[in-house]
Amino acid sequence: MDSPSEEKVKHDGHPDLEHYASAPVAGGVFDANEEHEVFKTTAGVNFRTVEWPRATVIFLKVIFAVGVLTIPTALYDLGAVGGTLSVFGWGLLNTWAAVIQGDFRNNHRGCHSIADMANEVGGPICREITGALFIVAYVLLTGSGILGVSIAFNVFSGHAVCTNWFSFVAMILVVAAASFRKMSQIGWLTWAGFASVFIAVFIVVVAVTQVDRPAAAPQTGDYELGFAAIAYPSFAAGMVATCSIFVSYAGTSAFLPVISEMREPRDFRKSLYLCMAIVIASYVSFSLVVYRYCGAWVAVPSLGSAGPTIKIVAYAVGFMGLLVSGCLYLHVGAKYVFVRILRNSEHLQADTWVHWTTWLGCTGGLGAIAFILAQAIPIFNYLLSLTGSLCFAPIALSLPGWLWCHDNIAWRRGKWWQQIVFWITALMIPLGMFICVGGTYGVVVEIKEAYASGRIGSAFSCEDNSGTTAS
Repeated sequence: MDSPSEEKVKHDGHPDLEHYASAPVAGGVFDANEEHEVFKTTAGVNFRTVEWPRATVIFLKVIFAVGVLTIPTALYDLGAVGGTLSVFGWGLLNTWAAVIQGDFRNNHRGCHSIADMANEVGGPICREITGALFIVAYVLLTGSGILGVSIAFNVFSGHAVCTNWFSFVAMILVVAAASFRKMSQIGWLTWAGFASVFIAVFIVVVAVTQVDRPAAAPQTGDYELGFAAIAYPSFAAGMVATCSIFVSYAGTSAFLPVISEMREPRDFRKSLYLCMAIVIASYVSFSLVVYRYCGAWVAVPSLGSAGPTIKIVAYAVGFMGLLVSGCLYLHVGAKYVFVRILRNSEHLQADTWVHWTTWLGCTGGLGAIAFILAQAIPIFNYLLSLTGSLCFAPIALSLPGWLWCHDNIAWRRGKWWQQIVFWITALMIPLGMFICVGGTYGVVVEIKEAYASGRIGSAFSCEDNSGTTAS
């Protein structure tokens, strides 16, 4: 007969998930869920302090700032109808992928990251490949945050000094903000960051409707707006646009370390659904308005689409949001490396010099790499598209499909509707592989053309790419 600590029970509210029951021990009740969690509430430094409302804002800040700055450009390549359908479709699919990841984490409490989940279904080799993709993804996203902050500095100063110096200062600020150890400690930054970028984008959305023609378009004579309901892009341009929209939602793997620091990990669905509802509605409405009034003349990032004065105002208001984006991405990537190094060590949740040296080494080291990559690919939407195709397609599409099939293998031979759901979800696996190969090819082709045409200068040049438009 199994001991009480080995008895499995159904989880309240999640009948498809099995969890270990609480078992009586000397001096009180031992929670087997707590035993399998990476961060213990009984340890020296308690990381489990995030409530679900704060988790919602962290999720929002991880997702929102990226997409809203790049989707209007993607709509130029896909057209208003195709682009809107893509925004809705990727939003719903990434929400489903996030549900799969969160449920899998709560069903396998020892999973702190997407790499731990890969280990559950594919073993150590799959874990290391996934972990490498995860780190690369969040280093690239950190680079996009550094690039966004450096563009803001250029806007404020009128490009007073070389962009490389602004990028270096941006890196220092991002690393400093990311070096707080707990998600709850940067919680107030996420509130301020989300509010600032939301207001900044709203200012731009209103401003573009109040001018006779886009700020980047010729101000006299006839001009072509570049607005179309249906567009016919090349394969490379279409894949870059698709990856830009996909990556705008695909950072769901960053939710997992946050779930591990929630007081009650079972509440993650509340945070997820509220976050994704706000994000999808905002992406569709904001992006369509900017594309309708700017067409081919939308700036990348889109905060520069309404003219010099509004551009300064928008970047001033949204500066905190750009900084916090880089901070969150770096924190998530560094936390993964930190846990991998110190897991099952007394230093993981102890105020020791090993603990602090490891943590600061992770934030500083990854921040430096992100700075280098941001200078090598200094156009915002290309950097994000490469992140989506190369890294997030496998870990945010293919792997969640595999995870769901692993935990629901009985559905393959279940009722007819269960079989349909099983095979539809299984299609996420080849879809992710297609986006990975096709998207990476498209981004490489577009970057090569941008260098050849002079839209991108040499690596570590002093050029400012904030004025790049879709055309």
